[in-house]
Amino acid sequence: LFLFSRTTPAVVFWQWINQSFNAIVNYTNRSGDAPITVSQLGTAYVSATTGAVATALGLNALTKHVSPLIGRFVPFAAVAAANCINIPLMRQRELKFGIPITDENGNRLGESTKAAQQAITQVVISRILMAAPGMAIPPFIMNTLEKRAFLKRFPWMSAPIQVGLVGFCLVFATPLCCALFPQKSSMSVTRLEPELQAKIQENSPELERVYFNKGL
Repeated sequence: LFLFSRTTPAVVFWQWINQSFNAIVNYTNRSGDAPITVSQLGTAYVSATTGAVATALGLNALTKHVSPLIGRFVPFAAVAAANCINIPLMRQRELKFGIPITDENGNRLGESTKAAQQAITQVVISRILMAAPGMAIPPFIMNTLEKRAFLKRFPWMSAPIQVGLVGFCLVFATPLCCALFPQKSSMSVTRLEPELQAKIQENSPELERVYFNKGL
């Protein structure tokens, strides 16, 4: 996507494709079991993809005013910013109505927006860190290789080498960053909404932590 996109139409098209894919991933890997209407899903999709594409375009414009090495890191900044926009917007229902929280035995205690905030924050962090090696390490390597005789003699090798480096990084970064936070995450009861704290204190006064599925 970022290796070959240079013109604005190309950036818009590939960013839209990429963010549409991300929107599907973010929706299907959300937490909670509350239904979402077609209208709500459509609004979330349009706002998520539009916001992410606009951010990428703005950051892409910066490449014209910075050094080539710094310019290589602009795509990573775009990916990080897009994740900060796309994931919360596609999971905005969780932020409004909360996600199910349980005790350690799986008994449902209610829905918490505070838990949703922690879950989405953890997912955003893991997604950004997942992309970091593949978009931070290859620029340094390519910047060095492009000064050597090999790539000057065989410039067509630049794209395959970049793709290979990114793929190699993702092989390790993806599982490591997915495991960065437990799938069954937890938080202290004292960090929940006051009404939930009161309900839990009334029914299970000994309970100190609640658990929830953070999504992916």
